[in-house]
Amino acid sequence: MLIGIVGKPSTGKSTFFMAATSATVERSPRPFTTIKPNHAMAYVEVECVDKEFGKKCNPRAGYCIDSRRFVPVELLDVAGLVPGAHEGKGLGNKFLDDLRQADVLVHIVDASGSTNEVGEKVSAGSYDPCNDVRFLEEELDFWIKGILDRNWKKLEKEAKHKGKNEDALTEQFSGLGMNREIVGRVLKSLNLEEKALEEWTEEEKMALAKKLRHMGKPTIIAANKCDLPHGWGNYQKLKKEFPDYLIIPCSSEAEIALKEAAKHEYVSYLPGDETFEIKKADEQQKKALGILKNVCDKCNGTGVQKCLNAAVFDFLQYIAVFPGGVGKLEDSQGNVIPDCYLMPPGTTAIDFAFRLHSDIGNGFIKAIDVKKKQVIGKEHVLKHRDVVEIVFKKKG
Repeated sequence: MLIGIVGKPSTGKSTFFMAATSATVERSPRPFTTIKPNHAMAYVEVECVDKEFGKKCNPRAGYCIDSRRFVPVELLDVAGLVPGAHEGKGLGNKFLDDLRQADVLVHIVDASGSTNEVGEKVSAGSYDPCNDVRFLEEELDFWIKGILDRNWKKLEKEAKHKGKNEDALTEQFSGLGMNREIVGRVLKSLNLEEKALEEWTEEEKMALAKKLRHMGKPTIIAANKCDLPHGWGNYQKLKKEFPDYLIIPCSSEAEIALKEAAKHEYVSYLPGDETFEIKKADEQQKKALGILKNVCDKCNGTGVQKCLNAAVFDFLQYIAVFPGGVGKLEDSQGNVIPDCYLMPPGTTAIDFAFRLHSDIGNGFIKAIDVKKKQVIGKEHVLKHRDVVEIVFKKKG
């Protein structure tokens, strides 16, 4: 799974990336600080199943504190986008092509309105961040439309040969992480399943691009810098202007500061907490922490973890599934419930078996719901926080 971090230059994309991953990347107020995309692991929070078994888990990847399991996901921070990127402005299609495999996008918007459309610093509140949402949509739409246009003659032939528009277009857009289900739903919604491609109008091609962007690259808006002057007011404006978007108030700088304070045990804080507890601090530190507390009180936390959780569980509707055994929850090294897998909606027991290993899937005999101690079939659809044992025939 890959979450793409997008937005124009100087909105705080790299700061959000650092806040989410604790990775060190270059940050600067100048446009195009990020040129090559940054990759790192972030974490989404899952209520761990260890408490239901009265045991303390030992994650192989990520970590777990007080039954709050943090499961790794991949984050990609790409170069800043400016209006006209699809025509080559700024870093142009380099930015767009980096997004090909992203499953979901988090659009970092400067809610304080202190950077213009190309990321240059302007007086706070003088720029309308709603413009950024509109131009990101437009750039993605034209990018997808451009892919269609470059390959349209080839697609016309393939659609005739294959007999279905869905087949030709699915093959074309699989490279963007868009599967047959998405392409089929888009075509059906536009009544274009059967219409010969050579008869399509430019308007129909653009309508397809818009729908593919909407369904194939779902986007959350992180209203960053909400704690700065004009930030909260612009956050409210964004919500009013774009009621169909999930818009989360955010302060990436506050998240970085709180993680650092927690690392040195000045505060008790876990990502996603709506507030924090001061453990030790001198008067100067208390004053700084008081500012952070005001941010958390206003935004119900820093918003960074909420964006990640929403991307995976609300937008993609993924579920967390734990491998385990009815008689044994430990692996060969004695680690309790060491693994947690993020799986797409509709995952069946046999899908999960193949995710664990191809040999496990090929040798599948049965699956067991460990919590209920009940046998489940290979086509049984798994639920969030299921613990599943796969019984399989070993090779040889």
